[in-house]
Amino acid sequence: MADLNSYLVFQIGNEFFSTNVGKILGIQEMVKITKVPKTPNYIIGVINLRGNVLPVIDTRIKFGLKETEFTVNTCIVVMEANIDNNTVQIGALVDSVNSVIEIEKGDILPPPNIGGKFQNEFINGMIKDDDKFIILLNIDKIFSSTELINIKEIVENQNKPESKTKNKTENKK
Repeated sequence: MADLNSYLVFQIGNEFFSTNVGKILGIQEMVKITKVPKTPNYIIGVINLRGNVLPVIDTRIKFGLKETEFTVNTCIVVMEANIDNNTVQIGALVDSVNSVIEIEKGDILPPPNIGGKFQNEFINGMIKDDDKFIILLNIDKIFSSTELINIKEIVENQNKPESKTKNKTENKK
């Protein structure tokens, strides 16, 4: 019996990425994103997702590309990241979601050994699909523990009652 795992395939720029569906909490079409001051440049803001504050990252910026250009296919992949006993839900802005594929463990190629400054610790491997490669991401390693703590603080600060009151007051002006 084959050892199959399901992966969500999405596109960022011209490249295809994937992560285990066990880390995916949902896919959200684009909604208004509220900017939060004094956050890292890859955190473009927060959205209200079913009554919860969800930080949204621009995956293009996080991966060193130019910021996302919004199209009809742009969406937010809601995922969960864990590091150092911290769990945080994150919305990852992607250019499009393509499919869910089943991958046999034996078909996963090792990550490229590029060396230098490029860190591929968040790449679990690659899979060849027709004429393209799909990069398998390890969501838990994309962010450092410091980055995840910062993201959690953004959520906690947005959930504080005085923050909500302040926003209501500002909206009335």
